[in-house]
Amino acid sequence: MGFTDAQINRLTELGTKIFEVDAVFESVNVRDKKFKTWEKELVKINREKIRALVKEDGHSKIQMLQNKLGDTLIGEGFLQVVTPTIISQKALEKMSIDHSNPLSEQVFWLDKKQCLRPMLAPNLYEISYKMLQYCDMPLRLFEIGSCFRKESEGKRHLKEFTMLNLVEWGIDENLRMKRLKELAAIVLASAGIDDYTFKEEDSTVYGIGLDIVGADGVELASTSMGPHPLDANWKINATWVGLGFGIERLLMNREKEEGIHRFSRSTTFLGGALLNIK
Repeated sequence: MGFTDAQINRLTELGTKIFEVDAVFESVNVRDKKFKTWEKELVKINREKIRALVKEDGHSKIQMLQNKLGDTLIGEGFLQVVTPTIISQKALEKMSIDHSNPLSEQVFWLDKKQCLRPMLAPNLYEISYKMLQYCDMPLRLFEIGSCFRKESEGKRHLKEFTMLNLVEWGIDENLRMKRLKELAAIVLASAGIDDYTFKEEDSTVYGIGLDIVGADGVELASTSMGPHPLDANWKINATWVGLGFGIERLLMNREKEEGIHRFSRSTTFLGGALLNIK
């Protein structure tokens, strides 16, 4: 016999990468004794993680990763921007997401004209349009911020998640694919990830591009390049490459944990550790 559902849930929320929750036992007594032993050990591990955050780190893992990625990109000549979380319906329509688009059903609408942004791209487009009128190319921009979608939450999805989007304008058209892979390598190395592959994917918004997939099969990032038909909606005519990384997924991959929630913006987890560890 195996662990009960309640026992599996408890061990899972505590983090089980050092134990096998699908273990089989010869009796209820043996199983329950093993559960109590493992639970006690995992509680100790989580408590030590929280204490380390307080005494040593000063930041949660998601904040530390954001800071490190930001410093890395600034060192590569990128400018970090910070834009509003609330965007207009018109901005989404410029991304080809109107009420007839299935993606519209995933948007958190505040009213008929405003929503919580489901992506960072509209604001990056807007800033790029303005800066390209008087800044020389190549122009390199990035943003790290929250996005919101009505996803079915599970081990890999969140309703509120953190994205890193970067774009480089004015790149040689023949070097776009090479540059995409270079930038991917820079970001992933900074995140502490070296085992990944590129997979061609057809995006609803951007068309054909490359997905970056971790060793566990989870998508870590998507890429795109231009000129692209959407550019005309912002009156932009330039070559470019862009990448979008899910910060929580990067952490989940690096820490080799299954549940994305432990690295999310949360009152249940902090820095990958469970807070409810009485």
